[in-house]
Amino acid sequence: MPFTRFGRTIRKIGVIGSGNIGPDIALHFSQNLYAYGVPVVVVDIVQSALDAGAKKAESKMAKAAEKKIFKKEAADAIFKNMTFTTDYGALSDADLVIEAAFETFEVKNKIFTRCEEVCPKTAILASNTSHLVPDEIFSKMKDKSRCLALHYFFPAERNIAFEIIPAKETDPALLDYSMKFYEFIGKAPIPVKGRYGFALNPIFEGVFLAAALAVEKGIATVKQADAITQKALGMGVGPFTAHNLAGGNPLTQHGLNGMTSTIMPWYRSPKTLDELVKSGKPWEAAGKGEIVDYSPETYKAVSDKVIGAYFGMACEIVGSGITNISDMELGVDVGLVMTPPFGMMNKVGIKKSLELVEAYAKENSGFKVDDILKKQAASGQPWKIPVVLREDKGDVAIVKIRRPKVLNALNEDVFDQLRDTFADIQKDPKIKGAVLTGFGTRAFVSGADIGMLAAQKSAEEAEKACLKNYSILGLMENLGKPVVCAMNGLAFGGGNEIAMSCTARIAQKGQKVFVGQPEPKLGFIPGAGGTQRFPRLVGVEKAWPILRHSNPISSAQAKEIGLIQEEVEGDLIEAAINWVKDILSGKAKVPSIPKGPIPIPSTLPEVDIGHLSRKIDELLQKAILEGAKMSLEDGLKLEAKIFGECFFTKDRQIGIDNFMKNGPKVNANFVHQ
Repeated sequence: MPFTRFGRTIRKIGVIGSGNIGPDIALHFSQNLYAYGVPVVVVDIVQSALDAGAKKAESKMAKAAEKKIFKKEAADAIFKNMTFTTDYGALSDADLVIEAAFETFEVKNKIFTRCEEVCPKTAILASNTSHLVPDEIFSKMKDKSRCLALHYFFPAERNIAFEIIPAKETDPALLDYSMKFYEFIGKAPIPVKGRYGFALNPIFEGVFLAAALAVEKGIATVKQADAITQKALGMGVGPFTAHNLAGGNPLTQHGLNGMTSTIMPWYRSPKTLDELVKSGKPWEAAGKGEIVDYSPETYKAVSDKVIGAYFGMACEIVGSGITNISDMELGVDVGLVMTPPFGMMNKVGIKKSLELVEAYAKENSGFKVDDILKKQAASGQPWKIPVVLREDKGDVAIVKIRRPKVLNALNEDVFDQLRDTFADIQKDPKIKGAVLTGFGTRAFVSGADIGMLAAQKSAEEAEKACLKNYSILGLMENLGKPVVCAMNGLAFGGGNEIAMSCTARIAQKGQKVFVGQPEPKLGFIPGAGGTQRFPRLVGVEKAWPILRHSNPISSAQAKEIGLIQEEVEGDLIEAAINWVKDILSGKAKVPSIPKGPIPIPSTLPEVDIGHLSRKIDELLQKAILEGAKMSLEDGLKLEAKIFGECFFTKDRQIGIDNFMKNGPKVNANFVHQ
């Protein structure tokens, strides 16, 4: 049962190299493709490396079973799906082969020469590299169209950041396939043009360099610079601690020296790093739980420098044209676990950001102040950071909400960008219809960002926010062009409400947890049309229990009640495009949502609301039943008013406080007031 999707079939995957990262790459493939019957083979010429790699993979799966990330049966199957061998012949039937060996052209060239001899001529050949450009890696290959470079991040089986770097002769269709394939198996791929170090390593290694230079100049100790940089940039761990954990000193030394001539002269290996690489010693960073003391003056001196360097590096990378602001923000956020630079500049202020970069450049020879930052500061406007992306496929616009860290949750930026995107689509004569989807496979949209709701200060503010969102969803609903929602994962709360404003809805087949309106669990009612569109689409009787008990239904149940039009087994986006075309041609008939009053059955099913607030349930019932007697427009206004009325209950605050403190799995102790 091979993996067939996006126009290619993967029957077997090979990973060459069983060192630090190869086994983790192989493990990620096995975790995501073992259920399709796609075996993963790891090849290395050193048996001891293979033994160590197998032991590492087995240990990781045992821990995953202990933590209940995977059931024990699945964990065992994932490991058994992997083979470790010295036989290159095991790659003779592989459809995708990734080299993960030493970071030298000589070694990589030798491996790919062998791959060309052994692997099928149709196989994708990829090199995992953190610095080397693909045109040089594949310079001796006969068919470069099937080759590209990849950059996994530590740890490769869990870190979703992923850079894809095509060579100049890489087939564009292969890049398109790779983006879809890796997104499907759980990565957040960003395409990057081939420049030494790519988009993210110059940030990771450059932040380390800025901290190291602060130490060398006597501004702070290693421990202080580590702690201050971590705090200033919102890092998971400080740069020196990160290098100790990953054993990254030699690679960073090599990378920084390579960036001197390829990016800007400021990049180079500092003396302190050279000394530690020579001695093999780690950095003297703080131990676990150790508190590092520093004065406010020391904090400001170090933080100003690392922030100035950080902003300057980010602008140089985007200004070079190898990536864009949206992809840079995503990669830094999920891959490097740092506060993304352009959003941070918006908070600091663009003028102040430029001052910090210019001050750093003045003190550090060879540091570049890129023109894009100067122009942005001169404009007086913040950076635009797209989280709603548009890609046109012929006469159909594909619109994707991309916020993987929060499962594509809605915030003001998402709503505003949806408005702007669909307004542009409406005015674009080349576009006949649109597909709306979410990033990844876990969620279409997981709901509204609870932080956004918690920040609301009054009933009036809450009601006003609802009315604003209605105008955006109304634009989609009345676009004059069909909009098909491709529900690639769960759709909770606002996610389902956005989907219901589309012309039609289709979903990936077999989603056991799919659609729900969980708002009563948080102490309020739906506020983006859920109490009005849901009953109009499926009938009051069917919507009544789902809205009141707040528990999710499966994609099969959603299809059964008429909430979605189809469950799709294959490529969801292609299916959605076909739906757009069929609606346009009249082949597919999708009933429009009733705009007037709808019938209310004389009796409605009893609903056990369990621990949920009876006060909120009373308001919810009022919104559903009174709204059904009105036009959709008036019903939405009623919903907004009642959403605001939730502010006057004790249970709204109890529900939000409980969620912010304990997450969604702990029930709130409502008082029904």
